[in-house]
Amino acid sequence: MKKVLMGNHAASWGARLSRVKMIAAYPITPQTHIVEELSEMCADGSLNAKFLKVESEHSAMASVISSQSTGIRSFTATSSNGLALMHELLHWASGARLPIVMVNVNRALAPGWNIWADQGDSLAQRDTGWIQLYVEDNQEVLDSVIQGYRIAEQVNLPVMICYDAFFLSHTYEPVDIPDQEAVDSWLPAYEPTEFLDPDNPRAFNGLVMPDNYMEIRYKLHQAHEKAKGIVNEVSDSFGQSFGRYYGATEAVDCEDADTVLIISSSATSPARLVTRELREQGRKIGLLKIRMFRPFPTEEIIAILKGKKKAIVIDRNCSWGKGGIFADEIRGVIANLKDMPLVYSYITGLGGRSITPALIHEIVAEAENSEPAKELSVWKGLKQ
Repeated sequence: MKKVLMGNHAASWGARLSRVKMIAAYPITPQTHIVEELSEMCADGSLNAKFLKVESEHSAMASVISSQSTGIRSFTATSSNGLALMHELLHWASGARLPIVMVNVNRALAPGWNIWADQGDSLAQRDTGWIQLYVEDNQEVLDSVIQGYRIAEQVNLPVMICYDAFFLSHTYEPVDIPDQEAVDSWLPAYEPTEFLDPDNPRAFNGLVMPDNYMEIRYKLHQAHEKAKGIVNEVSDSFGQSFGRYYGATEAVDCEDADTVLIISSSATSPARLVTRELREQGRKIGLLKIRMFRPFPTEEIIAILKGKKKAIVIDRNCSWGKGGIFADEIRGVIANLKDMPLVYSYITGLGGRSITPALIHEIVAEAENSEPAKELSVWKGLKQ
């Protein structure tokens, strides 16, 4: 079945098709449509789930932690300052190894008050232990929610699906909605091995002494390392069943490229257009889309960038006092390795400012005509 859906409703359909059993809902622009649509699905009986209205995002995360701890597939969604309010409990969810899936509609953090896109909200949570996926279009939104549960339940880690406010959340696109039976076959019912059970009482999340804490955290890190392979295995399996493939990364025309343009989320689409136009002009340029940010796809990036001359990273985010976050991560993984490119970091599109094909052309031309990079990160698109 095909429908024209806004990104938020694509997320709602992803949760419905995943047969979630508990939804904790607190509205915040621009994710509100997700939980509104899910409330209607619960009300009309098309989704058999408990819809819990709570008083804050902190309570929403506390609720899904509680329900997931009883062995119930759980879902919530948030944005921006709402995600920031969850910060403490994000650590609890990952530390407890709970396979929660949450959608975060990337929105700039206040102040100043802004409801438009940038990735600062989710990237501020990058060390909370959640798998993070950054998606390009509304079809990928729906599919990634379903994939999120398959990934989360194999490695016992929570998954955050991130997409851009308004560029996707409120924009309508044709979306293929899989049959429920096909999804049920691909994503079986959740069967936890350890959960709160009155017939088998046990304690959870107790005090951990120095003798054991480090080992627990090591296992958390190892689960993230395992997830690198799982994400691609899930992509292959999903593609075989539904015809759509989304791995940790996507490389386009990188084999013979001298320059690689690196980007994520909805800005990938105009970047595809730019690289195709430059290819038609005979320029040796490739595109690298980073979908999985945590765990960071280190090995894939190294393999793709080996032998290239320049890597141009466009970030819709900034680590204040340092620079573009994706660019900084890439510099970190290729440091001290031979035959790696110069990294050119550009920050643009904050607070919902458009990343247009013309702007991407300008960035590529500037980087290709500059050696080495003049600044750690260059801000583009600022008003003069």
